[in-house]
Amino acid sequence: MNDSAANGREGAPRATRAPAGAGDGTRAVRAGLPEPVKHEPTLPGPVFAAHFHLPGDPTGPYTYGRDENPTWTLLESAIGELEAPGADGAETLVFASGMAAISSVLFSQLRAGDAVVLPDDGYQALPLVRAQLETFGIEVRTAPTGGDAQLDLLDGARLLWIESPSNPGLDVCDIRRLAEAARSRGALVAVDNTLATPLGQRPLELGADFSVASGTKQLTGHGDILLGYVTGRDAQTMAAVRRWRKIVGAVPGPMEAWLAHRSIATLQLRVARQNTSALAVAEALRGRPEVTGLRYPGLPGDPSHEIASRQMRRYGCVVSFTLPTRARAERFLDALRLVDDATSFGGVRSTAERRGRWGGDAVPEGFIRLSVGAEDPADLVADVLRALDESAH
Repeated sequence: MNDSAANGREGAPRATRAPAGAGDGTRAVRAGLPEPVKHEPTLPGPVFAAHFHLPGDPTGPYTYGRDENPTWTLLESAIGELEAPGADGAETLVFASGMAAISSVLFSQLRAGDAVVLPDDGYQALPLVRAQLETFGIEVRTAPTGGDAQLDLLDGARLLWIESPSNPGLDVCDIRRLAEAARSRGALVAVDNTLATPLGQRPLELGADFSVASGTKQLTGHGDILLGYVTGRDAQTMAAVRRWRKIVGAVPGPMEAWLAHRSIATLQLRVARQNTSALAVAEALRGRPEVTGLRYPGLPGDPSHEIASRQMRRYGCVVSFTLPTRARAERFLDALRLVDDATSFGGVRSTAERRGRWGGDAVPEGFIRLSVGAEDPADLVADVLRALDESAH
């Protein structure tokens, strides 16, 4: 767990641990809370400080606001408790955004002459990352997520980057199989765990070296925070990630960190509702003749369902599908009443978008990414089906 003892930061607030074998709800509610002190709040407020009193030699946990902050410490403990419960050597670092977290791993671990294996169907910013890596003399190899296709590109690679489930196509790969193959070849393994959340899967338990995610999405769940994090199993590799954060300065504000920690307390409740509703929406869409390419890993019959069921405890809140034309998709989005036409995913309010409008994903013009929120499942299903009916004309 990522507490002050694990990180060697003497004097930092020490987070409590959930009891061994605690359920996800108990763990989420208690994660990262400091030891109780009489008359003090159970979750201290955000610490707004660029500098700290520091007479004499610069020792201790907090010296300057770009390096450490007590609010980050508690949040990092909370995320570490969810991503790697009971793993005393694991460490978590928080960042200003998911892309800051992703960049910290890639650019801290790779050097000129190295090779990295990326998914070619992952988050749409990855092509931008690829171009930047190549300018630094790093070889970039790409393959789809589905079918464990990245296996064929591992020889001589320094790092394997997995995104499972992939965004927006929702393909799933066998993380354990890929991780074993990569590590047998001396490669590090990072998994983008954004869509699954640590309540859906724990990449470090599946053999990964890093679990990386955008906390902007379902982890915090209210669409009002930009945040990212990296959880790693090895002190040396995480020291490089920490150094990269210090150099780049991609640190979260204390208010964002505090809001994120507060929001994690309801993660299990939100995930339970959203996953149940996502399956209900997917099942309703399965019977619609105008819907093709329907994907949801939790749906029996989905191409990824068998693998997902072996390695995931929950399947996520995103459903994807394709309508016949761009115009039909846009009419469908306009007709929705309970679903906002917006990007991102994982929030308590349902959102959907025609993903092709951004131009960065290899998807059909009528492709829809639907993020299922915390509304009543029956209401959401009725809204989606009504919008499909109205959009036919």
